[in-house]
Amino acid sequence: MLKPDYSFSTDTSEVDRVLVHRWLSEQAYWALGRTREVQDAAIDASRNYSVHDSGSGRQVAYARVITDASTFAWLCDVFVSPQVRGDGIGKLLIEGVVADLDALGVRRTLLATADAHGLYARYGFEPLAEPGRWMGRGGLLPSASPAPQLR
Repeated sequence: MLKPDYSFSTDTSEVDRVLVHRWLSEQAYWALGRTREVQDAAIDASRNYSVHDSGSGRQVAYARVITDASTFAWLCDVFVSPQVRGDGIGKLLIEGVVADLDALGVRRTLLATADAHGLYARYGFEPLAEPGRWMGRGGLLPSASPAPQLR
């Protein structure tokens, strides 16, 4: 159950960049080893969301969205501090993100997750209807292999 002493923010200036980098580069399977420079560039080029303990001001969760702010968004780097998992913080974070994107009129939002399908399903996310139409390049794609060397 969500405790009332947490607040959601869309203000990038409230993001603790050092903490977010540590979380993602050390604990997030999709971003292990990410450099601080890359993380800062990602923050600067994204819509950023955070949840803070209202009493201490300490940040307890983070997410970012890459979007054109009109038609499409990619939700990524969602992380909840292990110390507060199970307290409803993930719900507060995703509710806030969805409300922000809905206010923009964004109609299509994608994400990738290995372990939080139930959380995202509560907010309308579902498996792609036609996954065979979607393609990707690089990153964590299961069939990704090194590019052939040109001679």
